[in-house]
Amino acid sequence: RWTEQRNFEAVLDMMSDGRLDVKPLISHRFAISEAEEAYELVGGGVPSLGILLKYPGIQLTPGSRSLPLNSAQQQNAEVRVQKQGRVGVSFVGAGNYAKSTLIPAFKATQAHLRLVASSTGVSGVHAGRKFGFEETTTDANTLFCDQATRAVVITTRHDSHAGYVTRALQSGKHVFVEKPLCLTLQELSEIEKAYLDAGGSETGSPVLMVGFNRRFAPQIKRVKQLLEGVSGPKSFILTVNAGAIPAEHWTQDAEIGGGRIIGEACHFIDLIRFLAAGPIKCWQRLSMDSETTDTVSLQLSFHDGSIATVHYFANGSKAFPKERLEVFASGRVLRLDNFRKLTGYGWPGFKSMKLWRQDKGHSACVEAFFDAIVEGHPDPIPFDELIEISKISIELASSAL
Repeated sequence: RWTEQRNFEAVLDMMSDGRLDVKPLISHRFAISEAEEAYELVGGGVPSLGILLKYPGIQLTPGSRSLPLNSAQQQNAEVRVQKQGRVGVSFVGAGNYAKSTLIPAFKATQAHLRLVASSTGVSGVHAGRKFGFEETTTDANTLFCDQATRAVVITTRHDSHAGYVTRALQSGKHVFVEKPLCLTLQELSEIEKAYLDAGGSETGSPVLMVGFNRRFAPQIKRVKQLLEGVSGPKSFILTVNAGAIPAEHWTQDAEIGGGRIIGEACHFIDLIRFLAAGPIKCWQRLSMDSETTDTVSLQLSFHDGSIATVHYFANGSKAFPKERLEVFASGRVLRLDNFRKLTGYGWPGFKSMKLWRQDKGHSACVEAFFDAIVEGHPDPIPFDELIEISKISIELASSAL
């Protein structure tokens, strides 16, 4: 049943983003009131391929108005009063990552799940009913005008991130955007202006958060704590067994996905920047000769003398662990294997930290964003660091070494 459900969700996602066009497969259409005729057709001798049953009130087409998903709750005055004290959160995008990770994480914060927007409406309706959103829509502009929406979560394709982030900030909404923040330096400049125009990091201003979840992982927090007791420069080696993605995949497209350095390796640049606790001074990229040029070594140096190498490799084996971090500092070593086991060598009072299950910090990342809104805390990731990481990722992606 689990496999069937996942397969069904995958088909919905493919239909929603246009990868699967089922129109040529539809040979007959019936209103639900004509269901008996449809079943007679199936059991009869008339040839048929795909039969579409139309339900009243749920035909949601691009640009159409929102569809209420739980109208019974909307009509309940007591429920409305309860929700007034909660943070209204709306999603742009309802793909696999949103449904498997981000929406459950926001639901766990007791956020009021308000609106979910998807390009064709199919995945939005599915996610809306599964997680309890009030409405779904194919018009993302609805979210930015909705007074009940205080925070917008952006989980769409990478080339749309900058526009949605800018629009949300201009609308006075808090923003959680899945990485990357943007794809170009021009977009980065526009986001910076929108953020500063909205009040910057002043109390009460919109919170801007990028989903750099790894810095919120419990073992990374322990590494950070241990490193705070060490003076002098440090050396970092981060090996990512990223795996191959075909050249024709949208993430490899420079204009749509930005490529894998901007689209994913930014995660690891942010992680090293967080642990080094200081600005990156110099950076360069060494690329293996390949069609996709996504097997790279990214070399970073910091103002305090620390150095780091991020090995982002697409040519490894799936049998090998996906992520390993090694830190060398003052005669001591820390090694984190796949966000499961942290081992210390030469650290007084610390030998290891093991987890029963992998935790890359997804839930803690969302909680930090949510707490910043509710409690009025500063942005969980300082804005200047978001700008720094985005700028360096973009420049590393465009360098040709």
